[in-house]
Amino acid sequence: MPDHVLITGGGSGIGLAIARALAAQGHPVTITGRRAEVLEAAAAETPGLFPQVMDVTEPESVEAGVAAARAARGPILIHVANAGIAEGRSLRKTTPEFWRSIMATNLDGAYLSIRACLPDMQAEGRGRVIAVASIAGLRGLKGAPAYSASKHGMIGLIRSLSEDHLGSAITFNALCPGYVDTDIVTRNVESISARAGIDADAAMEIMVSANRHGRLIHADEVAAAALWLASDAASSVNGQAIEIAGGQV
Repeated sequence: MPDHVLITGGGSGIGLAIARALAAQGHPVTITGRRAEVLEAAAAETPGLFPQVMDVTEPESVEAGVAAARAARGPILIHVANAGIAEGRSLRKTTPEFWRSIMATNLDGAYLSIRACLPDMQAEGRGRVIAVASIAGLRGLKGAPAYSASKHGMIGLIRSLSEDHLGSAITFNALCPGYVDTDIVTRNVESISARAGIDADAAMEIMVSANRHGRLIHADEVAAAALWLASDAASSVNGQAIEIAGGQV
């Protein structure tokens, strides 16, 4: 039977695209998030998806959610740490509360979910951990120091874990997409427009031009990379931060 997958933030955007791609290969896929209605709607549309309410910022919620998924569908051997907040503020406007909220979801959430899923992989002697980071974790993103720091931290976490498990059949890799055509981009258009005093078209152009090939990336492109990393073909790919940005970052 194909391996059980758990994806945080799996009810929409990149997470849902990855979930659908893996489910299409026959994997049972647990999708997690905070909103039951979003998860249930996604699961109703795609066979092989199973909703599990879980808040990655709460250690008890993560432990309980992973335990419930394991009890229902067996050990988790592929984990995609995808849950994240993408919001930019200048450092002066970054309050301690805002900083903490970004870190709690993007970085702490990855740490907590990986920690909860990893024992299954260690027990089975194999597994895949894939973190959805960002090009902001490689080069920094202007106007988004908290977000960039959280994604740098996520990549550091993945690289460290890959070193810890060298020689095993468990791999750890990060995907680093540029601007992807999801609801997050729509929200960023509104945010950039408000901050910069420009119209929506100009705000969108800022994001499109940041991708080296001059277009938004499709979520399915990121999902295809995740599908490869989850496969046996990528068994020698470990500790990598893979850029999906239309060119060199």
